This record gives sequence, structure tokens and C-alpha cells, in this order.
Amino acid sequence: MKTGWWKKRTMIIVFHATAWLLLFSLPALLRPSYHPPVERPLQPPNDLVHFILIHLNDAFLVSFFYLNILLIIPFLLYKKRYIAYTLTTSAYFGMSLLVMWLLQINLNEPGFYFSFNKFLLFNIFSFLFIVACSMAYKLGRDKISTERLVNDAVTNELKTEVSLLRSQVSPHLILNALNNMVSLSRKRSDQLEPLLIKLSSLMRYMLYEKDVEKVSLEKETEFLQNYIAFQQQRLGQEAVINATIYQSDKKYDIEPMLLIPFVENAFAQGTGRIHKAYIDIEMKAERDILFFSVTNSYDPGSPEKINGMNFSGVKKRLELLYPGKHTLNVKRDDRLLTGMLTINLN
Repeated sequence: MKTGWWKKRTMIIVFHATAWLLLFSLPALLRPSYHPPVERPLQPPNDLVHFILIHLNDAFLVSFFYLNILLIIPFLLYKKRYIAYTLTTSAYFGMSLLVMWLLQINLNEPGFYFSFNKFLLFNIFSFLFIVACSMAYKLGRDKISTERLVNDAVTNELKTEVSLLRSQVSPHLILNALNNMVSLSRKRSDQLEPLLIKLSSLMRYMLYEKDVEKVSLEKETEFLQNYIAFQQQRLGQEAVINATIYQSDKKYDIEPMLLIPFVENAFAQGTGRIHKAYIDIEMKAERDILFFSVTNSYDPGSPEKINGMNFSGVKKRLELLYPGKHTLNVKRDDRLLTGMLTINLN
């Protein structure tokens, strides 16, 4: 995934430089447009001296901002060494204050009036403001980083779980198909070659599409139709199979290999020992809602009596990928089992 342009190192430096420039320009920007007469003190400070002192103070504040977020907060505040943090911060402020005071006294001409109280009051508020800004910046940035790491971990865990659930589908489907191939090969049936071609198409989809995050509903529908055609050709007149798939009102995306377990379950439980097995499949997608239903006959008196559809993996995937956006209902009577799924695809 590409990094956003605002996260690049160059842009971060530009943002920081712009923020400092705006901050230190505020006194000049907020200064009134008129210039009333001001009584000049005795022997005023030299302009160069005044320039040096102001920007030296700015340098102290900027250096503390980055020193605080890079070293002092991680090594002291995060480790709950509050007294050490307070002493370190106070020592830095005292050192910068001392340097500024000595320069203020020595660089000005003799007789220059210096008020230490005003000097201290001005600098302490500026320093506390930078302390607060650096703490807010550091804590906010670390919280965002932590949340991002947690979200990435959850996403990776979700992808791993979904991948494992998907992998439960493919081997089961392939094994069933291969068993059918073996049976047809023993009979030397002419159906073997076309069935192998359809199986190849099914396997191609399972190999190349099952690991992507989403596929078009059109591709998933084509896969279902190929599987149904495969089973129709295999079963011949042994089962009545109706498949009604309506054209969607627009393009939709869906989790791959999500619908095939319903159909596979119908053929696994609805054919075999049942004479003239019946399977009905219906799917339509409109107004962002997918409706999918599968009805199949089953023998309630057989040893393989069904208490419900056996696709817990699909239920888990639905809970993970469409939480609060799907409904799954199962209806059962003496001879028919119906599974109905609706998904909000928006």
C-alpha cells in the first residue's frame, strides 16, 4: 500500500516548518497597524542584539519541543518517572533562562534597564505553552500509531481466519468432484471429458479468485452456474434441478466462494439415495440487497438425517465480513430443506 503524500518525510518537515513560522510570526501579525509614539528608554538595546535574543529564545523553545517528544516523554513520562520528568523539564527551562539572562545583561549597553520579573513571566508562559503542545503532539501521535497497529493486527487476524475458512471449501468441493470422475472413468462414460473441462474451469476460479478480497457478483454467479452445470451433467435424469439467476440491476462485489457451500450442500444432501431428487436455486440482486435461496429434497428417515445446513464456516465468514448486514434462515419440513440468505452489498 502506498504511503499518503502527507506522511512522507519531506511533507512532514514542511508542515513543521510552516507551523513554527506561523507561531513565531503571530506577534508581528497581531501587532496593531498604527504606531503610537513610544517613550524611548535610556540607551535602548541595539537592533542586532534584540534580533539575536528573540531568535535564540525561539531556538530554545523549538529544541525543547523535539527533545521532549523524542527523549524526555518516552524515557521519563511513559515510564511514570514523574519527578524525574519535572526536574528535567525545569532544569532545561532554568538553563535556557540563565543563558538568555546572561546574554540580555552582557550584550546590551551599560545602563540598560532590565526587569527580571517581566523577563521570567514572559518566558515561563512561552515555555509552558511549548510543553503542553509537545505533550499533546506526542500523546496524540502515539495514540494514533497504537490504534493503527491494533487495527492492522485485527485486519491481519481477520484475513487469516477468512482465508482458513475459504480453504475449507475448496478441498471438499474438489474431492467430491474427483470421486465423481473416478466413478465415470470406471464406467468408461462419454461424459468424462466434458466434465473434466468444467472441473478445470471450476478449479481455475478457486485457485485465482478465492484469495482476493472481493470479486464481482458476475464472476461468482458464473462460477455457480458452472458448478450447477457440472452437477447436472453428472446426475443426468437422476435429479430435477432448477436454477433461476436474475440479472443484477447494477455492478456488485461480493466475498468470493461465499455462496458455493449452499449449492454444494444441496447436491451432497439432496441427491444420492433419493429417487428423483429435487434442487431449486434462486438468486437476485437489486437495490443493494442480494437474495439467495437454495431448496433441496432430503430423506428424514435416512442415517444421514439433517438437523440443519452443515456450513458453520459460511456462518462464521458472514459474521466476520458482513456483521449486521446479513440474515440467514433455514426452513425444514418432511421432505424439503431451504436455506435463505440476504446480504446488504452496499
